[in-house]
Amino acid sequence: MIRRAAGKNPHVCVIGAGVAGLRCADVLLKQGIKVTILEGRNRVGGRLCQSNGLGHLVDLGPNWIHGTDNNPILDLAKETKTITMNWDGRQSVFDSLGNHMPDEDAAKNTEHVWSIIEKAMKHSNEESANIPAEKSLYNYFEEQVEKMFPDQSDEAKQKQRTILQMAEMWGAFVGSPIQTQSLKFFWLEECIDGENLFVASTYEKILRKITEPALKGAEMLFEHKVNKIISHKDDVKISVTVEIDGKGSMTFDEVVMTAPLGWLKRNSAAFEPALPPRLQQAIQNLGYGHLDKVYITFPTAFWNVPTTSSPSATTTSPSQPTPNLTATTAPLHKPASDSSSLVTTTHYPGFTHWLHPTYATPANPSAWNQEAVNLAALPHNTAHPTLLFYTHGPTSQHLAHLLSTTPAPQHTALLTAYFHPYYSLLPNYSASSADCVPSAVLATAWANDELAGWGSYCNFQTGLREGDGDVEVLRRGVPERGVWMAGEACAPFVALGTVTGAWWSGEGVGKKVGMAYGLGMSGK
Repeated sequence: MIRRAAGKNPHVCVIGAGVAGLRCADVLLKQGIKVTILEGRNRVGGRLCQSNGLGHLVDLGPNWIHGTDNNPILDLAKETKTITMNWDGRQSVFDSLGNHMPDEDAAKNTEHVWSIIEKAMKHSNEESANIPAEKSLYNYFEEQVEKMFPDQSDEAKQKQRTILQMAEMWGAFVGSPIQTQSLKFFWLEECIDGENLFVASTYEKILRKITEPALKGAEMLFEHKVNKIISHKDDVKISVTVEIDGKGSMTFDEVVMTAPLGWLKRNSAAFEPALPPRLQQAIQNLGYGHLDKVYITFPTAFWNVPTTSSPSATTTSPSQPTPNLTATTAPLHKPASDSSSLVTTTHYPGFTHWLHPTYATPANPSAWNQEAVNLAALPHNTAHPTLLFYTHGPTSQHLAHLLSTTPAPQHTALLTAYFHPYYSLLPNYSASSADCVPSAVLATAWANDELAGWGSYCNFQTGLREGDGDVEVLRRGVPERGVWMAGEACAPFVALGTVTGAWWSGEGVGKKVGMAYGLGMSGK
């Protein structure tokens, strides 16, 4: 445990006003500690932010609350009357030729996918030490579909291909392709028990609540981009100087670094002296995904018609030990209900998948899967005629490159052309109808964002050999030099890569800094 000179009231710098930084500041302030927050942007929230660019508010960052058991973010949602929802899990699926998959087949194939994910999670939990670092979740899927459909008939091979194509939805969970998802450390993707809730009314009220203590009690300096963190240590004390881009420097007793993992990967030279080799190694070892979003709003939700479909409940019975995952775009658990039963619903399915779309060249010559969420199906007054497309990995990077090299006035046309082959397959689409022409388009393009680390959040890629150890090393930071680390990549294992994880990480560091000075608090 780190100990500082008793009786001193330290001045702590928190770098970054995202969820981890804001929560850390709150905990520090409650212990009477002086706090200065340096934020490179002109706003709070970091990757948790909203936009009204479509004419209605949407989240540019997280859309989900991961897990409902003892989750402080869910508590904040209830306190702020934020509207959340639990999707019914139905999916609409189009095959590689653009043909709509029968609903019953889609439900059965979805169940196969989640059954394999359940097995993979169990295998990773029990056999992680024996799984080769190079083995991917996709490799595991390949093995399982061969066992499920072992004969060499064309029908069996087609079933294998379909399930493998549907399995690629995993990429939108972690921001990187399933082909590079570590099976060895797949267990790190399991999160808090309970349901994963979609934040229908956006995170706006939650963010406002999280921000209140820091805005009230801390010195908040916006547009202060940090270039260097210099630790000084002598026999008497530790101090840390922070150099700010174009704005001189400031010196503090402690610094809490909450910059995203992607930023740390590209800015190892920002720390002086250099970070310890093991910490540098951990930063480079851990993965950082490229989950991005494109919102496409129409005059009306022309596709949102009732369907007869197979239910895929998002909850599981106690007898089904299906893992809860940091999912973003599909049923949040393996379907629990009988896929042969049919129900009539009042809206088009919440999730649509376009598998290996060979018909979408030249915009998508690699035939990357596409997936969208039907925001016209949101509850109460939160619904709007919008399709939310999630992109990941090479798709996100491709679109980010196009957006960065194309004048802004052309972005709407560019994105419309890219996604037209997919939304044009939805029910009631008519090329001659004005209702089917997008009225607004908004891309998040985190892959182009320096302060977001040119990406989204941490993940665990093939080749990783000490993933849990890497997280623990990153979580510890270098407190003996006055440099602490916080953020979603430093979170408890059950909350890595989530808003809840960022909150808990910031809270934990705030408590540790206080304890170092003999202060301490409950942190509530």
